[in-house]
Amino acid sequence: MLEAREVVLAFRHVPEPHWKKLWSTNLLERVNEEIKRRTRVVGIFPNDAAIVRLVGAVMVEQDEHWQLEGRRMFSLDSMAAIPAAAEELPAAEPQGPAMA
Repeated sequence: MLEAREVVLAFRHVPEPHWKKLWSTNLLERVNEEIKRRTRVVGIFPNDAAIVRLVGAVMVEQDEHWQLEGRRMFSLDSMAAIPAAAEELPAAEPQGPAMA
């Protein structure tokens, strides 16, 4: 857990009003359900490229849908409040007592 501390707590670098949306996986679950639905219709894929094309098409459709609706999970103003990657990295903390 100590090694993964910064990864697990990375959400802390994002403004607190965003936390609830970051914890939710609803958007991802909807996209996965659409992919499952379409793969059931096809049944058997002839090769890996066919799967990639189908999933890519679903993702492009989803992106277009979000763009046309103007839906954004976070507004541009709220995204501007997120610090740049270089600013958000904390100083390295000692991992334990130093050996002399």
